[in-house]
Amino acid sequence: MDKKIAVLGDIHANLDALDVVLADAKEQGATDWICVGDVVGYNACPNECCAKIRELGAVTVCGNHDHYCAFDESLEDFHPLAAAVVAWTRRQLSTENREWLRSLPYQKVVRGLTVVHATLDQPEHWGYVFESVEAEPSFTYQRTQLCFHGHTHVPAVFEQHGFGAVGRLPAEDFQLVLGRKYFVNTGSVGQPRDSDSRASYILYEPGSRTIRFRRLDYDVSAAQQRVLAAGLPEHLARRLAAGR
Repeated sequence: MDKKIAVLGDIHANLDALDVVLADAKEQGATDWICVGDVVGYNACPNECCAKIRELGAVTVCGNHDHYCAFDESLEDFHPLAAAVVAWTRRQLSTENREWLRSLPYQKVVRGLTVVHATLDQPEHWGYVFESVEAEPSFTYQRTQLCFHGHTHVPAVFEQHGFGAVGRLPAEDFQLVLGRKYFVNTGSVGQPRDSDSRASYILYEPGSRTIRFRRLDYDVSAAQQRVLAAGLPEHLARRLAAGR
């Protein structure tokens, strides 16, 4: 059977969005699972989301929220809103899930592709890649044709021809071209920030070398109610509907 790899990330403890994505991926015939990190943070179901990713046996790398929720490090450099949610999440996480988050690597090469949360040049510094110039350093460290990443919550495709300049392509279905490298952002399952509230993930078919972006409606209202019931900031609930 040809492999279909579901690549998802920036779940951010949004169980309602994650359930819809997993159901769709299974319906699409997903055989393997990759998570580009940030399973927790911002939303109300950190333990449930950790459990689902662990049950899948998904190849998972560490995101910045995963790191800071798992380790008791200073949050003085965090935005106050984000810091409050990290502190809340630390209190919610089970010992088992905290240990799992602590065990996650910053990057991983698996099945002929690379997985990282932020950038490949300094993955532990959590740099953002919105534009081609920000993607260029990662290509220097990318030893595979394809790398999946997240962190910005915005689907994106960056392409390099040989050792030449890096360009940005539309975040839409495409086929890998031999001789080119790709640094592909999966978008966010649980907190999209491209003005589209629908959950985002990718289906990658290595046999045909195709990448398909999937956008799915989910029960945003239910996710918002979970946030409010947990006593988390109302702003986090509002932004789910805005996709920002």
